[in-house]
Amino acid sequence: MVLLEHDAKVLALVLGLRVPPGVMAETTGSISADRLPPGPWIVKAQVPAGGRGKAGLIQPAATIEAVRSAVQTMLGATHRGHIVKGCRIEATVAGMREAYAALMIDPAAAAVRVMLSAQGGVDIESTHGVVSELVAPEAAAIADAVRRLTAKFSPSMCAAFADAFAALTRIMLECEATLVEVNPLFIGDNGSWIAGDLKLMIDENALVRRPVLAELVTARRFAYPEAALKLATGFDYVEVDAEGTIGLLTTGAGLSMMLIDELRAKGHRPFNFVDIRTGQFRGNPTRLIQVLSWIARGPKIKVVLVNVFAGITHLGEFARLFLEALEAVPDLQIPIVARLIGNGFDEARSIFANESDRVILEHDLDHAIEIVASYTVSKP
Repeated sequence: MVLLEHDAKVLALVLGLRVPPGVMAETTGSISADRLPPGPWIVKAQVPAGGRGKAGLIQPAATIEAVRSAVQTMLGATHRGHIVKGCRIEATVAGMREAYAALMIDPAAAAVRVMLSAQGGVDIESTHGVVSELVAPEAAAIADAVRRLTAKFSPSMCAAFADAFAALTRIMLECEATLVEVNPLFIGDNGSWIAGDLKLMIDENALVRRPVLAELVTARRFAYPEAALKLATGFDYVEVDAEGTIGLLTTGAGLSMMLIDELRAKGHRPFNFVDIRTGQFRGNPTRLIQVLSWIARGPKIKVVLVNVFAGITHLGEFARLFLEALEAVPDLQIPIVARLIGNGFDEARSIFANESDRVILEHDLDHAIEIVASYTVSKP
């Protein structure tokens, strides 16, 4: 998950990253001189996507009136599929040069890529001055790489990079981040530095291990609804198409995403993504009830496709729990196509036999999709 810049800076400040003072504004009414840091200011739309500057979603403001005007313009705007619901207003940094610094996990190499440049800015992707090195995910190894990569820089820049990367390393290791990127990293002639912008990507699996991350997501659940939901329920659920006609109850993240891709490739519109491990079904229909309740809210849902590979959970037990869940969600009065594979299929078939008018049991996925498609085609 990508943290909004404001949240990333609040978190990183505690871990030693120097950032310009700033506040979050979610309405123009919350903007007042006594709440803002000393001006002039930079107003930044808070969305988890790059390219804000080129889209006009980062603007300088010299007066309170200009701040309010910029915030008013940005709130409600859409950038790369994300609606702007808040803006960070922070003090302008002047008189320092722009550089670039980043740490990124390289899964294929099981290493950290250290990246830096004496230049920074919006076109860093095309800047030829970026140098990088793969190293072990350890503080000492990262520090050594920074020293090698900055060997030809001035002493003041070497000192700034070394100090800044020490903070970035702390953030990456303590937050289990997959990317920590500062662009621009402002550097002064005397070796001082400050992070002008911060992109922080977190492994969602770390939320249960890192209380500070869990607290942030819980406190800001409206900004991270999917992550907050996973933290509260223990599984992934994401609405992928508000106008979707096919509700999904599936297991296996990769297989679930492949199923969504296959449905879309055939012209169908899945409503949601969900991944519940079969072991989470055992003995309790609560999670099934939650998913079916959320699917029932879809305004154009016509059918539910269940795709379950039984692992720890016996399909007979799943069938019984699923029928309990259906009884608990009376609003979901649509056909169910259940494609089941695994231990206990015969027992599940016997249990669903009494619900043949509502639940269609299938063993072949392609045939199940054909049946689902028949319910989504408008009848003359």
